[in-house]
Amino acid sequence: MTLEETHDTRELKLLEHIEEDPDVNQATLADKLDIAASTVNWHIQRMVKKGYIKLKRAERKKLRYIITPEGLAFRASLTVKYIENSMMLFRRTRNRVTELLSEVRGGGYDRVRITGDGDLAEVIRLTCIEQGVKIDNDPALPAFEVRGWRVYLYVDGEV
Repeated sequence: MTLEETHDTRELKLLEHIEEDPDVNQATLADKLDIAASTVNWHIQRMVKKGYIKLKRAERKKLRYIITPEGLAFRASLTVKYIENSMMLFRRTRNRVTELLSEVRGGGYDRVRITGDGDLAEVIRLTCIEQGVKIDNDPALPAFEVRGWRVYLYVDGEV
C-alpha cells in the first residue's frame, strides 16, 4: 500500500464517518480509524482547504462538518479508486496463488494449509477450491501464510 493509498483510504473513511454523523468530533474519528487525533485534524484541514468540507459551529465548542458537493464528488472518486485497488489486489493475489499451487502440485501435494486470516486468506481459500486443492490443518503440508498484503508459500518449513 502506497502513502497515497493510505491518505485516500483515510480520507474516504473520514468522509464516510462524517456523512454518517456530521457532529462527530475528531477524537471519536481518531478512535474509529485507529489513528492519532492530530492526523485526523491534518486530513480535515486539508479537505477544508480543498473545499470538500465546510466547518460550522453547532455550539460554543462543537463543530459540525458539512460535506460540500465537491466533497461528495471527491468521496465518489475515492470509492472508485478503492474498489479498483481492491480488485487489483484480488487479481494479483489470485494469480500469485495459482502460480504457487503449480509448485505445490509439482511437489506431489494435493492439500495445503492456510495461516493468517482476513480477505487475502479468503482469496487463497477460494483459489485453492477453484484449483481443486483441498485445505487441511496438517502441519506437514505446504502452508500459505498471509502477512499484511503479502502471501508466502512454505514447503518443508522454507519459503
